[in-house]
Amino acid sequence: MHYIVTEYKELGKGRVELCLNESIRFCLYRKEASAFHLKETSELTEEEYQQLIHEVIGKRATKRAMHILERQERTEYQLREKLLQNGYPEESIEDAIDYVKYYHYVDDLRYAKTFIRYHQEKRSRRRLYNDLRQKGISTDVITRSLEEEFFSDERQQIMDLIEKKGFSADTADQKEYRKMYQFLMRRGFKGADIMAVMRYSSQAYCEL
Repeated sequence: MHYIVTEYKELGKGRVELCLNESIRFCLYRKEASAFHLKETSELTEEEYQQLIHEVIGKRATKRAMHILERQERTEYQLREKLLQNGYPEESIEDAIDYVKYYHYVDDLRYAKTFIRYHQEKRSRRRLYNDLRQKGISTDVITRSLEEEFFSDERQQIMDLIEKKGFSADTADQKEYRKMYQFLMRRGFKGADIMAVMRYSSQAYCEL
């Protein structure tokens, strides 16, 4: 297969943006483009394309991935999205992902377990599950992580949050009651558990 340069645009600071076959976009330094004799309408063989994508751009994508992870741990999905935003082509991103996964710089299981340990005191099991899904972690990894790391008593969590907010079911009006209920629902707690704890806290107050 041959690849034709259908767009060639100068970006400044010694960089250019290219598009091959009207669909594959990436950026190069001008010297790299010159080394492959790339300009408008020029062609690449399959061998040249693979060399460019993996040995040049792939290595740069890997370095970029490492730089991103040095600043903040990310899930595989988050890292992919960041590299896409940086303009790397899919094949080069795969090279970077393979590298960081091989050396465990990206590990979704480790990420999920750490996230659960850190947040479980203030979030329900369901909220943690949804938060991790939004970060692109697979359901299997989340389920395993919750089974191994989630030990919180959700009703006790609700009680702790109610006390921290200074809420009293005995003195609260309908608006305050609804506000606390909605706050706890947003944390992912079940309505039945919220109501049970509120009733219990009211009864406990009356028994004092």
